[in-house]
Amino acid sequence: MHGENEYAYGMWVVAAFNVGIFLFFILSFLKPRGSDEWRGMGVVTAFLVALFAEMYGFPLTIYLLTGWLGDAYPALQPFNHKLGHLWVVVLGGSDLAWAIVMGLSLLLMLMGYMLLSKGWTQIHAARGGLVTDGIYAYARHPQYTGLFLVIIGFLVQWPTLLTVLMAPVMLYAYVHLARVEERRAEAEFGEAYNEYVRKTPAFFPPFDQWKAFLTVEVKSEEAH
Repeated sequence: MHGENEYAYGMWVVAAFNVGIFLFFILSFLKPRGSDEWRGMGVVTAFLVALFAEMYGFPLTIYLLTGWLGDAYPALQPFNHKLGHLWVVVLGGSDLAWAIVMGLSLLLMLMGYMLLSKGWTQIHAARGGLVTDGIYAYARHPQYTGLFLVIIGFLVQWPTLLTVLMAPVMLYAYVHLARVEERRAEAEFGEAYNEYVRKTPAFFPPFDQWKAFLTVEVKSEEAH
């Protein structure tokens, strides 16, 4: 196909713009305050830099794997943007494979941003009170669930050696942060919070509750 072998990278300005815009959206909903929160956000920032540097700057992962993947997957063209998607190549490089990968990744990211936004809305409306309704009735840390879904969406769309290695580090950082926040909440709200913990999962509700988890309406004027 004409143009498939064209060099589609070296767009460092685009990479920097994407890092900035995604970091802006995440910071709009997750506002770091203490040192633990800033460390977690630092990992997220490093993840975004590594991701978009390869997505638009130089496809290091695909380039390093070309020698091996080139024999197994002839569709691989490391410097063509469409066929630089690792999962698209693994699935055969067809338009259908590209549509599946992009559709799944965008769905995961959209779900993640919905949870980030709804969680922020409820926390902001609570003004320091204990929040146990809305999406918080399904998970104790829905904003972190949203962040995890966004990251998984990125890994589906454009996995790289660095981001695959960094994702578990980020997961650990936010699980640790959640535990720190829970100790603070327990000290502040006592048995009311302990009861909430006993009946509500930390990040991921049961499968049959996901539809309600994602579609529950949240109003900023709610009183908690």
